[in-house]
Amino acid sequence: MKKSLIALAVLAASGAAMAQSSVTLFGVVDATYAYGNGSVANRSQLTNSGYNSSRLGFRGVEDLGGGMSASFWLEAGVNNDNGSGALTPTNNQGATTGGGGLTFNRRSTVSLNGGFGEVRLGRDYTPQFWNLTVFDPFGTNGVGTTQTLNSSLGGPTTVRASNSIGYFLPGKLGGFYGQAQYYMGENLSNAANKKDGNGMALRVGYANGPINVALALSETKFLAGDIQSINLGGQYDLGVAKIMAHYSQDEIDGGADGKGFLIGGLVPMGAGEVRLAYSTYKIDTVGADPRSNKLALGYVHNLSKRTALYTTVARVTNKNGAAQALNGSVTAANRNSTGYDFGIRHSF
Repeated sequence: MKKSLIALAVLAASGAAMAQSSVTLFGVVDATYAYGNGSVANRSQLTNSGYNSSRLGFRGVEDLGGGMSASFWLEAGVNNDNGSGALTPTNNQGATTGGGGLTFNRRSTVSLNGGFGEVRLGRDYTPQFWNLTVFDPFGTNGVGTTQTLNSSLGGPTTVRASNSIGYFLPGKLGGFYGQAQYYMGENLSNAANKKDGNGMALRVGYANGPINVALALSETKFLAGDIQSINLGGQYDLGVAKIMAHYSQDEIDGGADGKGFLIGGLVPMGAGEVRLAYSTYKIDTVGADPRSNKLALGYVHNLSKRTALYTTVARVTNKNGAAQALNGSVTAANRNSTGYDFGIRHSF
């Protein structure tokens, strides 16, 4: 009798907890056959993340009452072509750790949410990255990825930052949104590199109806020279197509400057979508200004809401000493490179 009462009490307590919180397992498995052609060497490989980045994640939220909630998000990058995990830069200074095991390198955060917005702690995307991926028809995945990201001088925090403290504005502000982030290199106070890997970033935007536009800026401290980045991106939904563009600029103190832009679009077609983009990035240095231009065209065919087939072709032209190559191939300075992606993506 006592055991039955205890079991009923445990079930009742469990039911109450489940009514106030939830945990979700999610992920993407994306396999890509990628071919790259260069003037020096070609490469053929089975890789991943040609359409969406492969990942395995857990996320959950707990209702705290009074309009407040707590949440967590743990997301690991997965190399499904060989079964390994993605590496992680732990201090925003370029070095990676993790040994290819399962690490929550994509995102590992805990948050407090309410009418005031969201305070988020941990490893996360940087504000300066969002405009590059949101306003790229290829979502910064695969051979069509914007040249601004491929050639960026933005340093190790171009995409994500570890040890970050972030704040997001609440969602109901008449279409306005924004975030601020501070991240730390976590060095000793008496070290020569005590500020290496520290940074601050801000992003503000407006999305309403067919329009979405945002501005981001950041400054990150590095021993090799502090980096200031600024970018502006936008999208307009015409109904029959979405047009999008972004412009970015990176400046290294005492070093080179980089400037790039993209213009492209998404065109629905039956059960799929055509993707196209032209992007370029130029590095201003003493005596040389290497520049790479990329033209990319792709098609995604949705077999269901979770499964899609896709293909992309891209070509890079190099000038003034640039030697960008696609899909792991190698090309000489001022020579061209072509790349192809064929893949399948399944999400869950």
